[in-house]
Amino acid sequence: MKRSQNARTNSRPGHDARAGHPLDLADGRRVRSTTVLCVRRGADTVIAADGQVTLGATVMKRAAKKLRRLYNERILAGFAGSTADAFALFTRFESKLEQFGGNLSRSAVELAREWRTDKQLRQLEALLIVADGKQMYVLSGDGDVIEPDPVRNAAGETVGYIATIGSGGNYALAAATSLLENTDLTAREVVEKSMKIAAEICIYSNDNVTFEELRAE
Repeated sequence: MKRSQNARTNSRPGHDARAGHPLDLADGRRVRSTTVLCVRRGADTVIAADGQVTLGATVMKRAAKKLRRLYNERILAGFAGSTADAFALFTRFESKLEQFGGNLSRSAVELAREWRTDKQLRQLEALLIVADGKQMYVLSGDGDVIEPDPVRNAAGETVGYIATIGSGGNYALAAATSLLENTDLTAREVVEKSMKIAAEICIYSNDNVTFEELRAE
């Protein structure tokens, strides 16, 4: 995965910086209880999230909304972690988008920098995926801005990009990678099938999935 040059490199033991795996927060707490998957294939970008909210061993909600459209609906965003914290971050991120004219990479880097250094923001417990029609990033409170590497088929051709967060993220990542490499399914179809597989394996995710889509201009 490619990191923004302005993002802080995280070298904590056990921290996997690939976009499908940033599950740990700064003090060792683990973000779980969801699956969020973003796939870009061709001109289409699709993000999806399951609806389950889990508190300990109890399912508290089955149809939570974990996706947002930002900046005049030109940016897709999803979160894993605290809903209130994520919405506060979305608000801050949208202000960055306004400040930088919708520049996704600049806005992502600035949000990650503030999230890591601001005394109040760094208490917020969430991971974010943000995407437009051309780029996608995973953002964390550790200052990470992680851009996924391209997925390539056996011939070495780029067939798409994937980012995931949450406890079911690894399952969705594996499924989506295989589907991109070996099929001609659309981005929406890849996401639908991958989210179904993740929901069947991850006990903290369900099959009540919401989707948001963008097509590159």
